[in-house]
Amino acid sequence: MGQILIRNLDDAVLAKIKSRAKANRRSAEAEVRNILSTTVAPPAKQRTLASLIGASHPGRTQAEINDYVKSLREEWNS
Repeated sequence: MGQILIRNLDDAVLAKIKSRAKANRRSAEAEVRNILSTTVAPPAKQRTLASLIGASHPGRTQAEINDYVKSLREEWNS
């Protein structure tokens, strides 16, 4: 595994990292590793509202799901 050295890190940034690490019950090094890993990770696959509704209502047809999503959008926009 690789290593990285960060020079001239602002004291306030380091204090925030240490505070965040303590809140997450891990070392400052582990916290920075987590921050970097989650920051450069590919974004999670976004799911459409229709696919989420379909997954929670397996008996509905695609047309029924589409109509339901349309009614929800109309309700939210009014």
